[in-house]
Amino acid sequence: MAAFLLGAVLLIVQPQIVPSRTAINSKAEASSQSAQRELLKKTSQKNDFKENIHSNGSCRQLPQTIIIGVRKGGTRALLEMLSLHPDIAAAESEVHFFDWEDHYRNGLQWYINQMPFSYPHQITVEKTPAYFTSPKVPERVHNMNQSMRLLLILRDPSERVLSDYTQVFYNHMQKHKPYPSIEQFLIKDGELNVDYKAINRSLYYVHMQNWLKYFPLDRIHIVDGDKLIKDPFPEIEKVERFLKLSPQINASNFYFNKTKGFYCLRDSGRERCLHESKGRAHPQVDTRLLAKLHEYFHEPNKKFFELVGRTFDWH
Repeated sequence: MAAFLLGAVLLIVQPQIVPSRTAINSKAEASSQSAQRELLKKTSQKNDFKENIHSNGSCRQLPQTIIIGVRKGGTRALLEMLSLHPDIAAAESEVHFFDWEDHYRNGLQWYINQMPFSYPHQITVEKTPAYFTSPKVPERVHNMNQSMRLLLILRDPSERVLSDYTQVFYNHMQKHKPYPSIEQFLIKDGELNVDYKAINRSLYYVHMQNWLKYFPLDRIHIVDGDKLIKDPFPEIEKVERFLKLSPQINASNFYFNKTKGFYCLRDSGRERCLHESKGRAHPQVDTRLLAKLHEYFHEPNKKFFELVGRTFDWH
């Protein structure tokens, strides 16, 4: 009986590994299997697999798709829109399994426990925007599942910097804590402060290179975050095709809320909008400073376009 239970655990936990590259050498394959065995050790020592199976036939499972970023690129909007599809089961909160050491040490069983219950025909999705810029994450995701389908939503790097600052600013305001102006972060000794974390997160070319070491480009679908805001349906159609989902989401699922200034969702007659923290107005920034920001990103953006084989309407 114990052997049967252990086998059931491993069957639930271990993803099917399908090579995502045209050729994978035996050394890399062995390394991947070794990493998985290490992660599964903790799982095999636990007896909590029963928590992952529901009487209605659904179960918790490893995600087949991860929204890896980018922070303030529209990941929450993308997840909410994708959740309109009946074949999607989405984790509600950001899991931070691959980028937080305390979580990663808990092993795959802990990761599974954070997932929603889903049926065999559904795709489980989780989103953690910090994954895209975390150096260790691509290899860790690859070790878990080489055939993972990844979603990356990007917007104009300069706009993303302003959104990044705005989020942190409002977080401090809610706690009644003072926070410096954006100029104090963007300018250092009279020049653009390229060490500012928000700027580094917008260097998409640098971070994308790291992901392409482990996943081919056809495993990473890039969603245009600026277009998703202006006209969400065409972008979601592309995501459906990438995930090989039947076309279930349609234009009637979206309506423009004039009060909020962005699109909201309509699902089976029920209407809902993103949290009020979304769509906040950015701080006013001197046009000369904005010009410096645009100039700084010009070359990295050009390299990114060449890397992914497409262009975006960014400054």
